Amino acid sequence: MLTQADGRVLLAQRPAGKPYAGYWEFPGGKVEAGEALPAALARELAEELGIAIGAPCRWITRVFEYPHATVRLNFFRIFEWQGEPHPHEGQTFAWQHPECVAVTPLLPANFPVLKALTLPPLLGITHAEALGVDVFLARLDVALDAGLRLIQVRDKSLPEAQRLELARETVRRAHAHGARVLVNGSVDLARAAGADGVHLDASAMARLDTRPDCEWVGASSHDGAELARAVALGADFALLSPVLPTLTHPGAPTLGWDAFAALAAASPIPVYGLGGLAREDVRLAQTHGAHGVALLRGAWT
Repeated sequence: MLTQADGRVLLAQRPAGKPYAGYWEFPGGKVEAGEALPAALARELAEELGIAIGAPCRWITRVFEYPHATVRLNFFRIFEWQGEPHPHEGQTFAWQHPECVAVTPLLPANFPVLKALTLPPLLGITHAEALGVDVFLARLDVALDAGLRLIQVRDKSLPEAQRLELARETVRRAHAHGARVLVNGSVDLARAAGADGVHLDASAMARLDTRPDCEWVGASSHDGAELARAVALGADFALLSPVLPTLTHPGAPTLGWDAFAALAAASPIPVYGLGGLAREDVRLAQTHGAHGVALLRGAWT
């Protein structure tokens, strides 16, 4: 999907004579026998839009069952291209912000994809235990002013009452900037804090049979099995760690970029890289299939 610097993505209306004529979708096409996915994408966008794309970033893979066919959708994000998109096949184009798409009707397979695209590339994990609550809140204000728009309240060792107060204050400050907050813990705690959803660790996922009743659900994973569990529970996105060595767990095994990329490419939900990364690593992570990066210390410096 073509993505502009302001987050808008290109949608195209299917022309007459094709299934679901008049419906809006992300431009793309079918892979020919023996063709690599990036090559197929470059060919299709050259044929349909008349553009030459830069290196595409693998994103998610989803399977959707239409009445007439089951399709496997390999999504890539494209941030650089040459030329102006032109409707070579009679399409109508529209640049749209994922959170407020104005064109209808949309192909049914694209509703969860558009929700996923509203997630920002940077996720901050609270660090109040180490910094102290007052210092953390001051740094939270700086991060929000600088554009941070997704936060996970963690700090599990704080007393429950203090943690609830931290969550409430984080939510208050974040919502004033249009940012979302998820609480790592119970649905009751997230609701009491006024948060936008919950974040599940591996032990929480193991105790659940269904998705928590929240608008947003994130999940922590460390391997393919845990990532698959997050998908099965209907999580909106996952954190996958550790990508690289960390200060918190020196000497611990890491995924490395190759293993991370393989897991992220097969995932139907966006995956954030966590562990040993900095905010400057967002584009590097995206070239390995990540939606973005999640930061603990690095979000507040």
